[in-house]
Amino acid sequence: MTAPILVTGGTGTLGRLVVARLRDKGCDVRVLSRSPHTDRDGVRFVQGNLDTGEGVDAALEGVETVVHCAGSPKGDDVKARNVVAAAAHAGVDHLVHISVVGADRVPLRSAADRAMFGYFGAKRGAEDAVRGSAVPYTMLRATQFHDLVLTVARAMAKLPVVPSPSGFRVQPVDAGEVADRLTELALGDPAGLVPDLGGPRVYPLADLIRGYLKATGRRRPLLPLRLPGAAAAAFRDGANLTPDHATGHRTWEEFLAETH
Repeated sequence: MTAPILVTGGTGTLGRLVVARLRDKGCDVRVLSRSPHTDRDGVRFVQGNLDTGEGVDAALEGVETVVHCAGSPKGDDVKARNVVAAAAHAGVDHLVHISVVGADRVPLRSAADRAMFGYFGAKRGAEDAVRGSAVPYTMLRATQFHDLVLTVARAMAKLPVVPSPSGFRVQPVDAGEVADRLTELALGDPAGLVPDLGGPRVYPLADLIRGYLKATGRRRPLLPLRLPGAAAAAFRDGANLTPDHATGHRTWEEFLAETH
């Protein structure tokens, strides 16, 4: 019997897709979740807290490969440190880590930068934790998921006037395509930092919002705002984009048509 693959964040947007694909490949899958779940469809659920490290050592018993998908708006660096510490202690052979395009290129020089773009700093800290560990790893950076852009657009569309950071562009990618790539990497050998995965098109952020408003039959004026700070300037320069790795296929328009 092969060793189980542990997926952290296996009930989230990306993790549940990775779990399904690993199961389709015949893998023995274990999911680490903060909340209790009943084992189902050949997947074993174990409870643990990546913010504190509680339960993580037990979850890694007998595991040789970890796919680290757990993420949140903040604290990803803490989660990664706890994962890699437990993985090193357990003798894990391969840690597959998902990061974000721009983690190494969005500077956080002020309190305003950290307040608005702290996610990128946490992702950079998570990358440092993975690189600095003794665990062999593979790291993939992806652009923003369609699902995240949709969440932002929904929230902004509730306002009578929609603020739109001027000069911002986004290259949304399908979470399923990222899951396909992570599954492929998890079943291979550790490869370090691999080429980015970006969506097929780069859009002005305002166009993505307009597309959502049109798809949902809403009319809202957009108010361009020029955000201050080094991080916002990096965004205007395309630090969150990877046009040379536009290997995704599903467009924002296709995603919207299938979800609305």
